[in-house]
Amino acid sequence: MNQEFESVKTIECLDSDQGKRLDKFLSEIFPERTRSSLQKLLESGNVLLQDKPLPKNYKLKGAEMLVVQFPMPRELTINAQDIPLEIVYEDADLLVVNKPKGMVVHPAPGNYEGTLVNALLYHCGDSLSGINGVIRPGIVHRIDKDTSGLLMVAKNDKAHLFLAEQIKEHSFLREYEAVVYHAPKEESGEIDLPIGRSKADRKKMCVTDQNSKPAVTYFEVLERFSGFSHLRFRLKTGRTHQIRVHMAYLGCPVAGDPVYGPKKVITSLQGQCLHAKKLGFVHPTTKEWMEFDSPLPEYFQAFLRGLGRK
Repeated sequence: MNQEFESVKTIECLDSDQGKRLDKFLSEIFPERTRSSLQKLLESGNVLLQDKPLPKNYKLKGAEMLVVQFPMPRELTINAQDIPLEIVYEDADLLVVNKPKGMVVHPAPGNYEGTLVNALLYHCGDSLSGINGVIRPGIVHRIDKDTSGLLMVAKNDKAHLFLAEQIKEHSFLREYEAVVYHAPKEESGEIDLPIGRSKADRKKMCVTDQNSKPAVTYFEVLERFSGFSHLRFRLKTGRTHQIRVHMAYLGCPVAGDPVYGPKKVITSLQGQCLHAKKLGFVHPTTKEWMEFDSPLPEYFQAFLRGLGRK
């Protein structure tokens, strides 16, 4: 019987990867997955080179194309947990949640507790779309663990498909606010720079023309401080870490960002000072435009006060 896979990824090994152990390399490529789960993939023969399974101690030779097969979850159960949620809006088709900083959106191998999905399962029961599978029920789009703000959740497959199409067509409104180091020269503008995975560090994204996708961010300076500025962003595309990567490339990384910011991180922020403030979309059933705005959370306002805002 042919085995079914949740996903199959083709990964290019670069010359710079030569000599790396395969298990270590995979952990760099898939940082969201635990080392043990990746080792199980290797043990089960699901990492292939020219259709032949590779052992975990295989050392890369560079310029190779690997195929990584992720089997379908077997009888995987994600527990519903009574975790408080700030629900901004809810009806039979969807809900809008104001996610706090520090909460992971959905479970990942080795991390199945305390996520937004665990909380949604408790609140919604079986009323979540199943398009993204057992691990990501209802999740149409995501924001990073340490980014706070608004997130939309689909409660049935019809709503999920309708909302996802708006994201694909770039008609979905997503506005963020952030405090960044320094400030752009212009008061507002468009950043149109493609984003792909960094060759130097596989856990990071970067602006690059190689193996990248278009990424467009619009920005507006709201307030300038000594050494920092408060910006508003609107996304046309939704690439991984898009705002964080674009601003770091411009020399204005998001304050508190432990990945793309300065080596000396502002630890009091406990992650990047970035808030998903506004969402707008056409409702899947009523076809009416809906828009939601989230106040800046206390951690964000406290940092602004520390910079001199009254």
